[in-house]
Parts: sequence; structure tokens; C-alpha cells
Amino acid sequence: MTQKLDLAIRGGLVVTASDMFRADIGVSDGRIAVIAGSVEGAAREIDASGLWVMPGGIDSHVHIAQASGPGIVMADDFASATASAAAGGNTCVMPFALQERGSSLRACVEAYRAKAEGECLIDTAFHLIISDPSPAVLGQELPALVKDGYTSFKVFMTYDDLVLNDRQLLEVFEVAREERALVMVHCEGYDTIKFLAERLERAGKTEPYYHAVSRPEIVEREAAHRAISHAQLVDVPMMIVHVSGRETMEQIRWAQQRGLKIYAETCPQYITLTADDLKGLNMEGAKYVCSPPPRDHDSQQAIWEGITQGVFHTFSSDHCPFRYDSPDGKLNPKARTSFRWVPNGIPGVETRLPILFSEGVSKGRITPQKFVELSATNHAKMYGLYPRKGSIGVGFDADIALWDPNRRETIRQEILHHGADYTPWEGFEVVGWPVMTIARGRVVAENGKIVGEKGRGEILRRDISSYAS
Repeated sequence: MTQKLDLAIRGGLVVTASDMFRADIGVSDGRIAVIAGSVEGAAREIDASGLWVMPGGIDSHVHIAQASGPGIVMADDFASATASAAAGGNTCVMPFALQERGSSLRACVEAYRAKAEGECLIDTAFHLIISDPSPAVLGQELPALVKDGYTSFKVFMTYDDLVLNDRQLLEVFEVAREERALVMVHCEGYDTIKFLAERLERAGKTEPYYHAVSRPEIVEREAAHRAISHAQLVDVPMMIVHVSGRETMEQIRWAQQRGLKIYAETCPQYITLTADDLKGLNMEGAKYVCSPPPRDHDSQQAIWEGITQGVFHTFSSDHCPFRYDSPDGKLNPKARTSFRWVPNGIPGVETRLPILFSEGVSKGRITPQKFVELSATNHAKMYGLYPRKGSIGVGFDADIALWDPNRRETIRQEILHHGADYTPWEGFEVVGWPVMTIARGRVVAENGKIVGEKGRGEILRRDISSYAS
């Protein structure tokens, strides 16, 4: 009996993390049912001639509708963020359910999940953020949530309302080891940043540029070394997120060469932007304020070294969108008095993949297979979504992005779909562009237009990380 197919993608060049080959793909009930030289008889056919057929991107580090301090509002809700992600060739995003201090972790997760229910255009899965590792959280709530499919969580070594001290970090790491969860760490030294920021303010150096000066790379490198030491002591795998430059990359490589299970992520801002971008006239530099900040051109080269040498396992956006020209965003009243009050974060979920493709594949720095590995496959394996997601194979979800590898495009705010009112990459030219995104067998974005339906995206339960055993 011939299998009934809902969709056939014909004539494209299929690219996975290990292969490139010409084939047709047949989709049934939202999953890939057949990969063959010729697939016919589907209810709908898509001609992919001249296009690359790749797994939809998985962005495993995004911030959506997250509490960001008094009077500050994040620019994206789940509807706008997942639409923007889809337009950029992504079929799954992974935001963070943040525990507010003094609150039940379970209650925070349930409240955050309620914001996402019925709003997502593509599939979503949550990490946790642990800000208050009380005995109840560590002994009861966190282990139960891991068993419920929230198998990764993030801790911070900086920020007033998020920082954990070394004892707390060790206690959280111990739970991660016992539950086989993957712990993600934001590595920047809290006390050093406070010391430097206060010294700069006393000297009257308060413009956005001094955000980068207050967070030099040594602060990130020291925290990364400390986190690695804690992970080694407890014997737990660890992901160091948003690595910005050479010193931290080399610290991670040092650990990996000694057999430690230390994994690393980097982002578009660290291969394209520099601290000089924060020098914009008046408050324009606030558009580029993120943590860690962009560094310099040597740091960009170091990140590429880490990518090509396998130090980095994932390439994420760290999408953290705020409006620029807004009293509840980058230009809030306190931000005009000091860089310390500029909301940390930049929008990037829609531009992540075109930037990596253009700077990586089109310029010959990485292979198409490495692009797929960094943008989709490793994310799925790292965070317990493989083999459902992250590749093109029979039985996988039909999460597919069609790319025109030769299309030239200029990134500009007017063509993007996020909730922010600017992009840090305004005028940035790329070669290679996603022209269609298919999520579980349905077209959700086509030629820059959103054609999918809000609410079709699922909130996924995840398995244990392939890297956490």
C-alpha cells in the first residue's frame, strides 16, 4: 500500500550535519516519511530546485516575555518572537522560565508556560533559571521539574537579582549531576563588575560605551575558570553560554583538552560587532549593550578559531529584545544617567542564521554541514530533542528550511518581524537567505512573510541531554 503524503519537497540539495545529497523529501502527519530520488503523489509539492534543504534552525538561547526589572518591558511576546524566528529559518526556540527570588520555581514555570500557551507559531521548549536555590528548590522542585522534561537550567555569576555565590553554584551543580540535567552558566564576575562600574561612574564615564569597559574580558575569563573548576570538582557537564572572545575561548579549550565535559556557545554579536559600536552618538550606543559585550577584531578571529576547532558546540542568538526609543526600553529615564541602567540585550533571533551562513559558509570559513551542526543538530542533541529534531531523516519532525545560498540581502529593520524597533545589524549585507520555513510539515514563513498560524507551535517536553550522561 502506497503511503499517503501531505507534502513533497522536490529537487533540492539536502544538507545535514554529515552529508550533502540531492533527494526528494516526503512528509506525512508532520514527520519526514520518505527520502528518495523521486517522491510523487503528495497533496502539495514544493519545487526546491536551486535551493538547499536544511533542518530548521533551533535557537537554544532566547529571552521572550521575561521580567527585566521595574519599568522595563521586553519587546517580544511569544507570538512576535516565534514569528520572527520562523522568518529567519528557525523551527524551534528555547527561552527561559525565570525564577524570581522568593518565589516557587514550579509556580514561576507554570506562570511562564501560561504566557506561551496558544501563542507560538513554532515549537518551543523551556530552560529554567535558578535565582534562589533554597532547600525546597534544590531538594524538591528542581528534581521534579527535571523529571517533567525541563532538563536544563541556567545560573548567573552576575546581576544583582540573579547572581549566585560559589557555595550556591556548587549546590546547584550537585543537583544537576544527580538528576543528569545540563547546567548553563553566564560567566561574568559580579564583584569585579560592580567595582569597575562604580569607579567609572565616579569619573563621570557614564555613556553606553563604558558598559563594555566595565565588563572587560578578564572578568568573563576569571568567571569561566571558576565555573569550570566547580564543574570539575562536582564532576558535572556544563555549558558556558555566549562566549565573547579569545581568553574565555582558550580557557574552555584548556578544559576540553583535559577531558572535562565543558561545552560552549557563541553568538552573532561576537563575530560581527565590536565594543566601538557602543560609542554611538548620544545614546545610540545603547542599541549594542549586551553582556558580555562585543570585544574587538582579534576576539572575532578567536571565536572563528573556536568554531572551526570544535570548541563551540552551538551558535545561538541570545535574543533579548528591548525597544530603543522607549521609556520602558533602552532609553528609560535611569539609562540616560548611566550605562548601568541600560537594559542588557539585543534582538537577533531572525538574523542569527543569515549572519552565520554569510560569514561562515559564503566566506568559506565553515562547511554547509558545520553550519547545520552549529545551527540545529547540536542544539537538539545538547538539550534532549534529538532524534525528534535537529536533522533531516525518516521519523524526524518535518522541520525544514529552504535556503537560497546565493541570495544577497541587506538586513534592515523594515523587513524584520521582531518586536524591537531596531536591529544592531542595520545595513549589514549577507549572502544566503532562508526563503521558506516548514514547521512539522506546514509552511509557516515564505519569502519574508508569515503564513503560519499562531498557536500551532507546541511546548515540548525534553529528554536528558545527549551530553549530560
